[in-house]
Amino acid sequence: MNTPLTNNKAIDWREVERRLETARIATGHIWAPTTEDTQRILKKRAQTLAREAVSAEAADASIEVIEFLLAHERYAVASEYVREVYPLEELTPLPCTPAFVLGIVNLRGEILPVIDLKKFFDLPEKGLTNLNKVIVLESADRVFGILADVISGVCRIPRAGIQPSLPTLTGIREDYLLGITAERVVVLDAEKLLHDEKLIVNEQA
Repeated sequence: MNTPLTNNKAIDWREVERRLETARIATGHIWAPTTEDTQRILKKRAQTLAREAVSAEAADASIEVIEFLLAHERYAVASEYVREVYPLEELTPLPCTPAFVLGIVNLRGEILPVIDLKKFFDLPEKGLTNLNKVIVLESADRVFGILADVISGVCRIPRAGIQPSLPTLTGIREDYLLGITAERVVVLDAEKLLHDEKLIVNEQA
């Protein structure tokens, strides 16, 4: 048999509501930032956004390039047009083509023409060695390789540091230049090379 509790008291609902309201107000004070807090938070966010904008501008203000040697001169092309770089191997001469077409190579089942820019630009030539590399240039509708004597590496060049061509860089080379850096790196216009009709290789019997 259950014995009724003798110490039960009636619930004071007004007191409960008062305590809940006090807790709600206290919680609101905890999370509500002051004017100074708001300004500090907004300032920090603005600084973060400014740093991100500066980083984006810095990236846009420079160009990543593959640097290489041709006839003892330093050249470069934008890496966005470079699909890959590989050693010059199993080169097959291609008859009935211009002299600047060095030949064709089989790159994992893909037949690619290789352009000798030294001949195309009328630069001093030297024999092929195991240092020669093929830089595969690629656009949406065109792909071919260009011969490099030596690959120097990958670097970033400030766009503002690319100056107009020097008077010594005359002839056909001048038509394919973006410019030259203070370090005398000749930056080629890879897009123009890729879309120049003179560099389309058509084998004829």
